[in-house]
Formats: sequence, C-alpha cells, structure tokens
Amino acid sequence: MPGFPTTTKVSETARRNGRLAAGERIVPEETPVAFSYAGSTHAVMMATPADLTDFAVGFSLTEGIIADPAEIETVEAVAEDKGIDLQIRLADAQNDALTARRRHMAGPVGCGLCGIESIEQAVRVTPSVRSSSLTLSEEDVVEAVRLLNGQQPLHMTTRAVHGAGFYVPGKGLVAVREDVGRHNALDKLVGAARRAGHAGDAGAVIVTSRVSVEMVQKTAVIGSPFIIAISAPTALAIRTAEEAGMTLIALVRGDEFEIFTGAERVVADAARRSDRG
Repeated sequence: MPGFPTTTKVSETARRNGRLAAGERIVPEETPVAFSYAGSTHAVMMATPADLTDFAVGFSLTEGIIADPAEIETVEAVAEDKGIDLQIRLADAQNDALTARRRHMAGPVGCGLCGIESIEQAVRVTPSVRSSSLTLSEEDVVEAVRLLNGQQPLHMTTRAVHGAGFYVPGKGLVAVREDVGRHNALDKLVGAARRAGHAGDAGAVIVTSRVSVEMVQKTAVIGSPFIIAISAPTALAIRTAEEAGMTLIALVRGDEFEIFTGAERVVADAARRSDRG
C-alpha cells in the first residue's frame, strides 16, 4: 500500500501578543477516497489518506457489504489525479450480493448519511447489542478518554482531526485511528480492530466527536455495547442506542460524564476492582 502525505505546511498570518505576524502552520490533507468494488465506484468519502486498508475493511463492514474481513481478497490504493481509488476485491458471493443492492453516495466530512436513496435507508434497523455482558467501571470510562487524548499524534500536530479508539477493560486502548471525518475515523478503527482479531463485544468504542445516529449504528454493527464520547449526542442517536440496548456515555470531561442509555452497565469503581481481584 503506497504512502500518501497526510499533512501540509502552509503560510499564515497570525495575531500573537497583540501583533500580526507571518508564520506557518501544519494542516491535515483532505482527499477524495473512492471505494470501488468489481471495478465500479460504490462511494466517495473526503478523508485523511492514511490507514487505507483499515478504512476499506471498516467501511465494508459497517456498510454491511461484508460480515468478516476474510471476505475481502485484496485492497489496492491507486493514486488518481485528484484523489485515491481504493480498489477492493471481494469474494465472489459478496460481489454478487453487492451488485444486487448497489447504491452510490458521496460523503463530505461533515455529513453522516449522504447519497442514500430513501428515508428507510437512513433509519435502517440497528443490530441489538442487548445480550452483551460487558461492563465498565466509572474509572474505565475516565481512563479510556484520557488514553485516547494522549494517542492522537495527527491531532496534536494539526488540531483538526477526529480520533476513535477501542478500549478493552484490563488492556486499555488496543487500537486508535484518526481522520478529518468522524465517521471515517470510526470506520478505520473498526477495520483495525477486526483485522487485529478483537471481537466487538469485548470492548468500548471511544470517539472525540459528537454522537450521531450513524456513529451508534456503526458501533452496533461490530457488536460493541458501548459508545463513549467527549461531545454530546443527538436525540436520534440516544433513541437508537436505547432501542439497540447500547450504553451511550457522552460529555466526558476529566472524571465527570453523563450516561444517556444503558447505565446498568457502568459499575462502581470498587465493584470492578473486586471483580478483577
């Protein structure tokens, strides 16, 4: 997989200490990334051109194109004049299924559900995670966000990208991915976690963005019963999480947070320490 630049240094004029002065800043690249299956473009997303195999696998999983990473035979990133074409080769059965339901969409970074063909697609049935027995302590919630804040090198450089992490109790963050698009960061995380063999129901999804309905849907697709965010959720995201039996925690600030659904999965710190002992 070829490497593509993820940042660019640009000139700027900044006001510092009451004065305007010439300077420079590092900003993230934002590149059209096409997902092509069997030679036909299925979607185009504006994204950070990094972790492209993870992106291909995660997007294919959360879009329901595949159920397992093994159903992808190859991924090749081909540089085009103005973007990148991710050429994804599926096993024959998955190719046939995709052809039968193919749809086209284009997604700018601020958009969650672009190019779908009906209202029914926007409010698609979200898989239930109600049967999951995973619990987190209050301490786990705080630690997960703290760890993610310290493992975002691209954001530390640019202050302009989102992060997503997969937290497993007792192990910490086992995967982290970044992107200019919050949905893209989550798709990349899904791909990275599944390619590394982490089961979705073994951990929690941690994100640095607000929680939209699609973020909940993507989390449910991989089987995780937790989504934890530093920003607020939408009303539809809360209703969808409730229906799916998911625990939605948001507005994590230091050791404070708010639980919107599934509070029974969050246990007191003392109880979790006793369980681990």
